[in-house]
Formats: sequence, structure tokens, C-alpha cells
Amino acid sequence: MSSEKTGSSEKTGSQAKHIVLTSHPARFGVKPISIQWGEADPLVRGAIVGTLTNAAQRNVIGSHSGAYGVYRALAVASGQLQSDHRADLTNTSPAALLGPHPAWSDPEKIVSLDPFGAIVGEVYQPLYEQGYDIRPTIAITKAHINMPELQEAAAKGRLKIDGTIMKANGDLVVTKAAIEPVWYLPGLAKRLAVSESTLRRALFEQTGGMFPELVTRPDLRVFLPPIGGMTVYIVGDVAAITDPDRELAVRIHDECNGSDVFGSDICTCRPYLVHGIEGCIQTAQAGGAGVIVYFRKEGRALGEVTKFLVYNARKRQEGGDRADAYFARTECVAGVQDMRFQELMPDVLHWLGITRIDRLISMSNMKFDAITKSGITVVERVPIPADLIPADAQVEIEAKKAAGYYTEGQVPTEAILAAVKGRDLSD
Repeated sequence: MSSEKTGSSEKTGSQAKHIVLTSHPARFGVKPISIQWGEADPLVRGAIVGTLTNAAQRNVIGSHSGAYGVYRALAVASGQLQSDHRADLTNTSPAALLGPHPAWSDPEKIVSLDPFGAIVGEVYQPLYEQGYDIRPTIAITKAHINMPELQEAAAKGRLKIDGTIMKANGDLVVTKAAIEPVWYLPGLAKRLAVSESTLRRALFEQTGGMFPELVTRPDLRVFLPPIGGMTVYIVGDVAAITDPDRELAVRIHDECNGSDVFGSDICTCRPYLVHGIEGCIQTAQAGGAGVIVYFRKEGRALGEVTKFLVYNARKRQEGGDRADAYFARTECVAGVQDMRFQELMPDVLHWLGITRIDRLISMSNMKFDAITKSGITVVERVPIPADLIPADAQVEIEAKKAAGYYTEGQVPTEAILAAVKGRDLSD
């Protein structure tokens, strides 16, 4: 006996006889859609099918929803969700149309997301009619956001209440897109300058063998990793993003729950995020557009537990929290200073059709290098104003300047770094 669903059980009464793993659907006589990454015609490129309703249709490793797939498993296990539920996508189409752009068909430009992910309902209609369960990996909607700092900026005259971009009550009107990761493994390996086999083996081993197809199915070249995705916030006219006669401001921001949400003052994350949003609004109100890309890469992708351990180590070390030991303490705990791999970050910019950024609101040398090496021109870099840096975050900002972050002022010397200290853990 066999079961059609991956990981399903055949039961007699209440006893499960065995679990059938259908990781090689060809044995059931159904050939999944072939994926030809980089093809301009989405039907030639092939749809990404990571759903579990019919294992024979699957043509990727992993499943949709990124890290949230585990919660789906809990819902199925507890009986709250039927494992064969098929999404009703009525009225879920994008609230704004983005693309297609030339980069969508360039396998060198986009390797970590599906450029057609927001419009699967439109471009894959013939496949839906054949019964394929194709799910969006990108959703685009409209929203209002309200932040007290923006209201303050409007009160001080830095931002205008124009009734379109900023409403009378201080609401900021945005178009936003949620994007799940979709990794084309050959392209990802090339971007990281490693062999595909090395990449596959590391992914298999470092996820505890969670995805055996990484090493047993070389024919499956697309992976839906169990990680967080990203959100894009667009301020102003979406069409201005690709208009060479209109200016564009961009802020690339990596998640920092402590600062972004709760206002922790040990880093510059929320102040810089707000400063970036303000710059995007100003550019949009001048006739251009602004883009904020928010990546789920907490603690430089080291995670929040590691991040807090580092905080403790920094505050308790001999001499206190010092700028000259800022990166060293992270590496002592995590084994590496940073795991964000900004090499993949420009993919979302290419998905948006960006070829020039007039104002990159970032000091990060890693982000700047990744963006420019991908072929995007950066006209101006905008650092965070000194008066927005919290006192305890001076350790971070001076250490980053010394490490190569962009600054319009003096690059700190070793003597200056040794003198920059944060408060004690008990303060």
C-alpha cells in the first residue's frame, strides 16, 4: 500500500502501519513541471510547486511559508488544519503591478526569490486548469503606517502633509510586498563562489538532515528554505522606481526587534530606519519614490539568542563595553562576525527593476559593495545624522566606521576606539 501525500500514514483503525515518503514522485507515473530558471516566458520557465496536496506535482525541495511551515505542521498535527487544504486565491491578486523587468529573465541577477511569485494566478492559468496547486511566494498590498517620529518630522516641517503620501492624521500611505525566499541552488552557489555540491551538503548537514533531497535529488534545483523572508515598503508612485527621470531613495534594513519595535538604545537600528523612511518620503514628495527593504535577519542573521549573549559578553568583559572589542566579542560567541550574506540582498532590487539609486540611506560597506557589484549605480550615500545616534550606540557606530562603514567624518583611530565605551550591564 502507498499514500499519495508526502509523510502521510496508512492506517488500519487507529493504528498507523507505516509512513510513505514520496520524495521521488516519478515512481508514481507523474512527471512534475521542469524549471528552466532565467527564462523570460513564465510558462517556459515553469511554475514553482512546493505545495503538499499532491506530492507528484512537487518540483522543489522544501515547502512554502519559510519558517512558518513548522507552525503549519503543528496546525495539521493538532487537527486544526486539513493537510490537503487548497488555498482559495480569489481576490488575492497584487494591489499594484510590478514588472516584469529585464532582470527577471537574467539568471545572474535573481537567484534567491521567484520574480513571478506575485502573479502566479495570472501567468500560470493553464497549469491551474490542469490541476496544479501553485501558490504565490510574493503578495503585494496597500497599507497605511503611522510612526510618532514621522508625525514629529511633519510638525517640524521636514515632511509635508500632502493628503496623498502623508495623510492629515500623519498616516504614511505605502505599497508593500511580502516575499518568501526561493533559492535557485546553482545560481546561489555561483553567487557565493562555491560548488553546488558543497552548498547542498552544507545545507543538508546544518539543518540536521531535515531535507535529504538536497543530497539525493540533484535534479531538484530549487529550494524553499525554512527561513524568514523580507518585506518591501514603497513610498510614492511605483512607476517612479524605474523612471530614469525621477529620483529614488533606498534603505536596506536588517531586522532588529529590540530597537525597531521596543526602542533599545544599544544600536542605531530604529533611528536609522526612521531616518531612511523620512528620506524616502522626502524623495517621493519631490516626485520620485522611496523603497524600504526589511529583511528578517535578526542579529546579523546570527539570531536573537546569540545577539543577547554577545550583549552580556560585551558589557561584562574587562574594561567594559568597548568599541575596539565590538566585533571580537561577536566572533567569540558566534564564530563569525556576520552571516547576512549581502551577496543575495540585491536580488529584490533587481526584482523591482532598480538600476540606479540616487540616495542609498546606509553606511554599510557590505551592502554598498553588493549593490554596486550587481550592476546598480549608487549616486549618493546618506549616513545617519550624529544627533540620532543613542549614547550607548556610540560603541557600535564607531566600531563600524573603523571597519569600513561609510562616514563623512573622521575614521576612528585605535586610540579613539579604545576610549569609546558603553554603559555597564547593571545601569
